Amino acid sequence: MSKQKNFETEAIRTQTERSQFLEHSNPIYLTSSFVFEDAEDMRASFAEEKERNIYSRFTNPNNSEFVDKICKMEGAEQGVAFATGMSAVFSTFAALLNAGDHIVSARSVFGSTHGLFTKFLPKWNITTSYFKIDELDKIESLITKNTKILYAESPTNPAVDILDLELLGSIAKEHNILLVIDNCFATPYLQNPIKFGADLVIHSATKLIDGQGRVMGGVTVGRADLIREIYLFARNTGPALSPFNAWVLSKSLETLAVRVDKHCENALKIAEFLESHGQVNIVKYPFLKSHPQYVLAKKQMKAGGNIVAFEVKGGVEAGKKFLNALAICSLSANLGDTRTIVTHPASTTHGKLSKEDRLETGITDGLVRVSVGLENVNDIIQDLDQALKSS
Repeated sequence: MSKQKNFETEAIRTQTERSQFLEHSNPIYLTSSFVFEDAEDMRASFAEEKERNIYSRFTNPNNSEFVDKICKMEGAEQGVAFATGMSAVFSTFAALLNAGDHIVSARSVFGSTHGLFTKFLPKWNITTSYFKIDELDKIESLITKNTKILYAESPTNPAVDILDLELLGSIAKEHNILLVIDNCFATPYLQNPIKFGADLVIHSATKLIDGQGRVMGGVTVGRADLIREIYLFARNTGPALSPFNAWVLSKSLETLAVRVDKHCENALKIAEFLESHGQVNIVKYPFLKSHPQYVLAKKQMKAGGNIVAFEVKGGVEAGKKFLNALAICSLSANLGDTRTIVTHPASTTHGKLSKEDRLETGITDGLVRVSVGLENVNDIIQDLDQALKSS
């Protein structure tokens, strides 16, 4: 048995088997289906007596290569790729839950995930109970005989809070429920939730995994028995990742480590700058010593990630004015791009929530989320500085 390779090597050298053309870089398999040698080959393939590609809604060589890389990076047994991060989230829950089942989730989750929990899963009598990130001691009181999944993001979006994954893992194990973690902000390079007891890990590959704002994708990896159920659901319902997007994402993983290292370096410098700025109330970045969960972040993560959250003095109007004054940074709903992206959640992504609901997830009126890119850090700081002075 060959020795496991280091992260960067696995990201670059994990490839599908070469074709007769002996290509160095894996080609794009833009085909809807695959042919069979004869009737027996076809029968055995559909009976799953053979592991092979049949139809690209089921599997495709590009998708398989992408998933294999994520599995190795996360320490997972198997995985399934999806068209988007939200299709990965929905398919994971839809495949594993039945009518009457119950979810316990951190309140600080992505807005679309919150919508899934509150608007759509209840149609099938699947309910959710929330806990606040500073009330982990209350999680067990929310667990009932119908609870099947404990769910969380860490770091959270957009307030960049950190949850104790080891504690969540121990609670899930004690109550014989599944721990599902959205690891999008950290990527497999900075954090591996399976090491702390997670059964499944979900990524929106659209973000840092792609890293250049080009394609959409999602992936769920973890225990083989659970992935089997998710795969069968996806195979029948069709949220397949396109071969082209899978090829792009697999190639992106080759540079994930070097990109994320630079993202984190830039983000820490920007967080330190903002912490001393007169127009800023608070700054939250996992590897700032002032972060409430700094010690925990250092335990769970290799570095702090690329997301910095800070509060502009002056509330909603000051936040909007700050965005309008930016000259270099982009205003976009995405994150994890090579280009720095700034959003003001209270007036945009979370604008439809009540102020009370926003505060429950750590979103104050003046909160700004910065997805720090790979530009020269001095140029980013200068742009943030001039915009803050005009807000």
